[in-house]
Amino acid sequence: REMATFELYRRSTIGMCLTETLDEMVSNGVLSPELAIQVLVQFDKSMTEALESQVKSKVSIKGHLHTYRFCDNVWTFILQDAIFKNEENQENVGRVKIVACDSKLLTQ
Repeated sequence: REMATFELYRRSTIGMCLTETLDEMVSNGVLSPELAIQVLVQFDKSMTEALESQVKSKVSIKGHLHTYRFCDNVWTFILQDAIFKNEENQENVGRVKIVACDSKLLTQ
């Protein structure tokens, strides 16, 4: 079955670096624009599959909710003074943006 994907991961650090690199390659004539788009579509699929099948750890997040929004079935939360905890570690983050989508939308 063909899985639908979101383009949200393109806004992550690795997604933005990939996009910048592809843009540079297209500008320099190393890559066609069509192939660059295919790479990005594959990146979307690979990120979705990897997060679904390979990430097994659980993290709890606490922080002060600064802003939240629900639009087009996408939740966006901005937390300040957030604390991420897993079994071994705790990380304090001054400000974090969380974008969350309903996973049921991926299987349509």
